[in-house]
Amino acid sequence: MNQHPSSNSLFDRLRFILVGTSHPGNVGAAARAMKTMGFSRLVLVDPRFPDVAQHEEAIAFASGAQDVLAAAKVVGTFEEAIAGCNFAAALSARLREYSPPLATPRSLAGTLAADPALQPALVFGSERYGLPNEVIERCNVLINIPANPDYSSLNLSQAVQLLAYEARQALSGDRLPAQPVGFVGEAADLDEIEGMYQHLEQALIALAFLDPQNPKKLMPRLRRMFSRTQLEKEEVNILRGIAGKILQKRRE
Repeated sequence: MNQHPSSNSLFDRLRFILVGTSHPGNVGAAARAMKTMGFSRLVLVDPRFPDVAQHEEAIAFASGAQDVLAAAKVVGTFEEAIAGCNFAAALSARLREYSPPLATPRSLAGTLAADPALQPALVFGSERYGLPNEVIERCNVLINIPANPDYSSLNLSQAVQLLAYEARQALSGDRLPAQPVGFVGEAADLDEIEGMYQHLEQALIALAFLDPQNPKKLMPRLRRMFSRTQLEKEEVNILRGIAGKILQKRRE
């Protein structure tokens, strides 16, 4: 299979985001795992070593994928890492009470391969602590790798390799991903969706439906509800319009 069959290929669109990595060797090994499957977009969020791409251990573990490593984008926040994305999948071995909907690596790969309008990201946490809840809440799905329940911890680069492999296989024609049915609008960016949540929260406070001093789990539940579907730009605008009208009426 041609590594980059088209300019809009998933190989060009899919970014791998590593959050808070501690060990340079894992960053280099992740770059190698990506390159073996034809991917190259690597983003590092607040790594322990800001110059990790030049670290001798990272270069050694990259083993021929130094180009991916050298091109890695280093940012300070998760918001910077997902700028321009309209779909994000968080990887975690630990399930969360109010996590987004669950998906397997294989089912996720089919979704990503089926929709060329997606600008997706795979999000991986630090070696010791994984991903914080606030990052997972920003993602559309939570990826849980079916592994030995008595020992389900994968090395970071192994997890990257597995997800990259499934994404490549979904593009190979071995499996036919489900095609969208009916009208499909332009997917909303993650920062647009985050703005919608903030706007909606303001409206619910204005209605006294949400007590900011005792919010309980209302907003995490709403995030979970909306994350079950791929919100489109027009849908986000409608919800923000409703929130705006609520705030206007309260002011009047």
